Amino acid sequence: MGAKIFYQEDCNLSMLDGKTIAIIGYGSQGHAHALNLKDSGCNVIIGLYEGSKSWAKAEAQGLKVYTAAEAAKRADIIMILINDEKQAKLYKESIEPNLEEGNMLMFAHGFNIHFGCIKPPAYVDVTMIAPKGPGHTVRSEYQAGKGVPCLVAVEQDYTGKAQEIALAYGLGIGGARAGVLETTFRTETETDLFGEQAVLCGGVCALMQAGFETLVEAGYDARNAYFECIHEMKLIVDLIYQSGFAGMRYSISNTAEYGDYVTGPKIITDETKKTMKKILADIQDGSFAKEFLLDMSDAGSQVHFKAMRKRASEHPSEKIGEEIRQLYSWNGEDKLINN
Repeated sequence: MGAKIFYQEDCNLSMLDGKTIAIIGYGSQGHAHALNLKDSGCNVIIGLYEGSKSWAKAEAQGLKVYTAAEAAKRADIIMILINDEKQAKLYKESIEPNLEEGNMLMFAHGFNIHFGCIKPPAYVDVTMIAPKGPGHTVRSEYQAGKGVPCLVAVEQDYTGKAQEIALAYGLGIGGARAGVLETTFRTETETDLFGEQAVLCGGVCALMQAGFETLVEAGYDARNAYFECIHEMKLIVDLIYQSGFAGMRYSISNTAEYGDYVTGPKIITDETKKTMKKILADIQDGSFAKEFLLDMSDAGSQVHFKAMRKRASEHPSEKIGEEIRQLYSWNGEDKLINN
């Protein structure tokens, strides 16, 4: 029997009646959760640090903003939506002293709870609603009358109603319109980190760049290399997203499909799979979390992280990509990222 999926009819928004929800952070996820909940008729406030650039933005969108400590004091449900590496310190300073019996502490990713960076008291509920999409999509899908699928998990059920309240939250942000899959903090954390590292970000970026480099080193024009190994990735991924691998293969040429079958296993070998297992093991035993938090700490001062970011930004494909993206109509409008 697989995990249960909850839909709108399984969720009761009135579980949030009379409750104040504090959204801590107003970034990609924060603004989407807050505005969706507000549009669903919930009582939402925002918690930010003094001097935050988002303060005026949240107020302009009709939300009441307080410091994180003040918001936590006023709230019954506290959803923490700031960077993983900043959560433990913020929790210790601003949230923990203001928790009352029967409050609910919520997360959209299990990192800090699962790895023990945040240890909530026994007298609160601890739950997760994790949308499986970026904040701008959580917002736009809600506005279109749809939703982004979410995960729900209960780590601690003090009130006996933790799951019902979390599901009401999932409905409030629109997730239950699509479906809310039951999981655990451990499963969500480990699978999420693995997916990001081995496939979605680490795997895919490295694969595209290696293909780009191989063509350029063989003397082909870098623009051709960019089109064939990077630009077209979206076309393929969109087909898989809509209709799975079979649907994608149906849509491509026989030449491409034949090449897919014979060459895929030469690129992703047993050796690659062994490496993936090692990556998963490092996530499961906490090695990755330890390394990440050390680099992000004041002592580490992100030296390694910033050096890697700088090196990645200097890859030749970035310069070519910038030129090529100028050719497209989306340049300058309707962007996913508005800097």
